[in-house]
Amino acid sequence: MNQNDYVRLSLELHLFFDRIMKEHSFFLETAFTEKNKNFKNIAGDFQQNFSLLLAEITNLANNNVSEDFLMANEMITKNTLEAERKTSDLSAIKIDTNITQKQQHLTSGVTNVNRQLVNTISNINQQTLPLIKNLIEFKTDILNSVLSCKMYTTNYPLLIEHIIHEAKMYYNLLTRIENRQFFDEHYIHEQELFWNDIMKEHAEFIRGLLDPSEKELILTANRFAQEYEAIIQQANNYPANLTNVSLNETINFRNFKIAGEEGILNCKIRSIIVPLLADHVLREANHFIRILRSAKR
Repeated sequence: MNQNDYVRLSLELHLFFDRIMKEHSFFLETAFTEKNKNFKNIAGDFQQNFSLLLAEITNLANNNVSEDFLMANEMITKNTLEAERKTSDLSAIKIDTNITQKQQHLTSGVTNVNRQLVNTISNINQQTLPLIKNLIEFKTDILNSVLSCKMYTTNYPLLIEHIIHEAKMYYNLLTRIENRQFFDEHYIHEQELFWNDIMKEHAEFIRGLLDPSEKELILTANRFAQEYEAIIQQANNYPANLTNVSLNETINFRNFKIAGEEGILNCKIRSIIVPLLADHVLREANHFIRILRSAKR
C-alpha cells in the first residue's frame, strides 16, 4: 500500500465510520432512562469524542479522497444537515452541524500527500483504535445489562448487537489499513456478507419502529427483510451472480429509505424513527452500493 492509498483509505474510512459511531452514541444517549443517567453521560462523551475526530478528519480530507467516495453519498446525503437540525431540536441534544456544512464543500483528488500528512494520519489511526475499542466495550456492557434485565432502554437488544458489529468492522478495517494490508477479493466477499446482514436488520428495525397504522410500509419493510434473508442463505454457496443480486436489492432498498426519510422529515410517516436515524441507514446503504459497484468493476 503506497502513501496515497494509505491516506485516502484512512480518510474515507473515518469519514464514513466516525459519523456512524458518533450517531450510534447519540442513539444510545437518547434511549436511557433517568436511572441510567451515568450511561447517558458516557454515551454523550463518546458522541463528542467522535465528533471532534470527525471534525479533524474533515479538515484533512479536502483533495485527499476519491470522487467515487464523495459521489456515493455515504459521508453525507442532501438531507443530512436538515436531519441533524431537526433531530437536535427534538432531543435537545447538541449536534455539531458545522462538520456537515464543511463536508458539503469537500473536493476530490489525492494531491496533498506528504510525509507530514502520512504521520498525522498514522497518529489519528493509532488514537482512534482504542476509542473504538472502548465504545465496543461500552455497547457490550449495555447489551449484557439489558439481557440480564438490569437495565431498560428503548433500543432493541438486536439493535445494540447490530451497532457492536459495525464498530467491530470499523476496528478491523482500520487495523488492516494501519498494517498496510490492501483490500482484496476476500474483502469484497466479507463486506458483501456483512452488509447484506446489516441491510436485513435495517429492514427489521424499520418494520418495528413504524407505527402499526403504517401497514403498507410495514409489509414493504418485511418483504425486504425476507429478501435479504434469502440472499444470505444463497451466499453460503457464493453463486456467481450474488453481487448483482445484492446490488439490485440494495438499490431498491436504498430508494425505499430515501422515500422514508423524506416522509419522516416532512412529518408524513407515523413512526418513532428520528430523522437522523433515517439518514443514518440511508448512508449505510449508499456505502454498501459503492462497495458492490467497485466489485463489479
